[in-house]
Amino acid sequence: MTNAVWFVAIGTLLILMGTRPPVLQRLNLTPSMVYLSVGVLLGPLIFDVFHFNPLKQAHLLELFAELAVLLSLFIAGSKMPVPFIWTAWRVPLRLALISMTLSVALTAAFGYFVLGLPLGAAIALGGILAPTDPVLATEVQVRHMGDTDPLRFTLTSEAGMNDGSAFPFVILGLLLLGAPVSDELLLRWGLNEVLWSTASAIVVGLVAGRLLAQCVRGQPSLEKQALLLDDFLGLGLIGLTYGVCLLIDAWGFLGVFVAAIALRQSEMTLAQAEKPGKGTETAVASFDQPSETIRHLPTGVSKGSLMFKESLERLSELVLVVLLGGMLFTDSWSFRAVGLGLFLFVIVRPVSVFLGLIGSGAPWRLQMLVGWFGVRGIGSLYYLMFAVVFGLPEELALELIHLTLVVVVLSIIIHGLTVKPMMTRWWGP
Repeated sequence: MTNAVWFVAIGTLLILMGTRPPVLQRLNLTPSMVYLSVGVLLGPLIFDVFHFNPLKQAHLLELFAELAVLLSLFIAGSKMPVPFIWTAWRVPLRLALISMTLSVALTAAFGYFVLGLPLGAAIALGGILAPTDPVLATEVQVRHMGDTDPLRFTLTSEAGMNDGSAFPFVILGLLLLGAPVSDELLLRWGLNEVLWSTASAIVVGLVAGRLLAQCVRGQPSLEKQALLLDDFLGLGLIGLTYGVCLLIDAWGFLGVFVAAIALRQSEMTLAQAEKPGKGTETAVASFDQPSETIRHLPTGVSKGSLMFKESLERLSELVLVVLLGGMLFTDSWSFRAVGLGLFLFVIVRPVSVFLGLIGSGAPWRLQMLVGWFGVRGIGSLYYLMFAVVFGLPEELALELIHLTLVVVVLSIIIHGLTVKPMMTRWWGP
């Protein structure tokens, strides 16, 4: 009976999202909100068809979330519309480094002073909730390879980078749970988890992406089978880059994002070199021209594999958000968790964005929208499960699970309800 209900529910949901009935469009419901509703209906809150226990099934949830984030990061990197130059990337870099660090600090302070968490757990919670999400933020992501809208570019590139820059703080929090603060611990953390893991991930991503572009361009016969091979090549690049990063203790999420950018930019450079006089019309994202369009030469693997990977991304989003709904009970909600979520959305995100962008030249309207659309989601679930698998004490693990799940659900609802009206009103369709 349970299997039959599952098949009916998921089949109906897939048809519903595939046909996109007008009622969903009029209600401005995002896909994540629909998936969450189905999960809540099937979960213990309503029909109790299933209950997914994140503590007992942490390994499985960690794997699902890990795969979803990797796919989303590769897709985001493949769509980056501009080469990596300071004038175009200064805003997302500030957000991924300065604003994210401030977000961790403010969230950790709330966890320590208000929620009464141990210092290590508070810092780990800050790292878990600091990164914005590349999976659930589809409404504010770069839509296609030629999309140079500065808001979408800023939010997408920030999400791609801060998944790597948040990891050191999660590790720091976990280390502090097992040892007191000391100069030796902080020095070792700074050298290993910050400098080495970040720099090596960037190098691995750059090398892997450029090498694949060179290999594909050197074998023209592959282009005849691009519809088949591009999918394998893209997935192979994800696996190779992530695996090498894990072997050398680099941040794999950051490595995959950089590899996707390097692949796309290398393909464009090679294509331009092969067709002199027919260069790409590359437009740098401009704050004054948010709707500027561009035309690119064919970009091989990075373009050919996107359709397949975007389908996988949507499917992984569906599965994970439905499971999220199945983790909620009536007593899942508390003033502590809701207060943390509101503090994160209303105080932490806007303040950290404003402080991080001081002197950046970003217009006030962009800062306001970026300050609001700090979507939390699958990335936070992955970091949470990583911490649980790492060996958090059960009582502390349950507390962090409770807080994180409520924040993610609130983000899906609050940001989902406001994204389309705000994008239309302040930034245009």
